[in-house]
Amino acid sequence: MIERIAILGTGLLGTSVGLALRAAGYRGAITGWNRSTEHGQLAQRMGAIDSIADNALEMAHASQVVLLAVPIYATLDFMEKLSPILGSEHLVTDVGSTKRMISETAAKLFNTPERAAFLPGHPMAGKERGGAELGDANLFRGAVWLFTDDPDAKRSPHSAALVKGWREWVAAVGSKTIDLDPSRHDELVAWVSHLPQFTATALSALLESEVGAAPELKDVGGRALREMTRLGASPFSMWRDIAYTNTEAVEHALLALEQRLAHLRENLRTPVLREEFEQANKFRKE
Repeated sequence: MIERIAILGTGLLGTSVGLALRAAGYRGAITGWNRSTEHGQLAQRMGAIDSIADNALEMAHASQVVLLAVPIYATLDFMEKLSPILGSEHLVTDVGSTKRMISETAAKLFNTPERAAFLPGHPMAGKERGGAELGDANLFRGAVWLFTDDPDAKRSPHSAALVKGWREWVAAVGSKTIDLDPSRHDELVAWVSHLPQFTATALSALLESEVGAAPELKDVGGRALREMTRLGASPFSMWRDIAYTNTEAVEHALLALEQRLAHLRENLRTPVLREEFEQANKFRKE
């Protein structure tokens, strides 16, 4: 039974996890840590965490499950620091948007009978902006929570039970769980998550350059403009580590989109344009 959870990072996802656990009936202790004291205090006032820790490592050691809800490189840094101080009575998991590098690090530092378990995770849920103030107890309801667990992990019975328990709580907050190979995960999310973000960023940046001096044109664009550029509000700090750790897959997806856009441009006055719309409609219907 999981009775003590530590959340390192009380931004959007970390705060939402705490709120979702409470809404699902979790009655154990939830302690939080955040680099920004203000965000930590806000998460506490919202009821996502019970208390705030000054020392992240001490908080993790005193818990059973440690959730890393920080950017990817910060996650990797914490993994290095946590591995020597945690044991078979601990589980570490994360919410990072890329998994190959995290999974490779976990295989080196965790998942032996004497060490803590590490379960790489990625909830496919979020908002275009971050911050504890946007925390939502229903953020994960109906969403997919991906795991890239190591099938060769040799965990202690205690840590294996924590893995099972955490998976059960993920289901309890309303998520559907899917297991993937880490490389396959990064390939898929490059298409379904990273490509939409970078496309929206490019479109928003282009529009700012072209019509930014005419703010009234934003109203002319209406719903189509709002929907297509909503993700353009995402800050660089949220996406830098994703771009750095999934570069090849994102490059491949962006190049494919560039070629598709060129194909559209070249066929604006041919029957091929109808075929493109039919193909797009088919994807939306499915």
